[in-house]
Amino acid sequence: MKRVSLKVTYRRGRPIAAYLQLPRQQGDSVASTERIDEVLLVDRSADGRPIGVEITDPSQFDPELFANLLRSLGQPEIDREELLPLAAA
Repeated sequence: MKRVSLKVTYRRGRPIAAYLQLPRQQGDSVASTERIDEVLLVDRSADGRPIGVEITDPSQFDPELFANLLRSLGQPEIDREELLPLAAA
């Protein structure tokens, strides 16, 4: 997968978690997870590449901190429109 994909999980109409799947190579799976803060977790492949970011509490989502995290991971910036489901949280 070469593009990112955002998935938001809802319970009773409220977002309870979100996952940004980053570009992966065929056969990649999560080998480790790094806690960034109380809300953000980064999943890494066996060779250490970031392959996903979990947002454990969308109501605490901070777009600026998220953009900084993506930059620190060497990932391109996400178009704000892609993140609109999180803004609704």
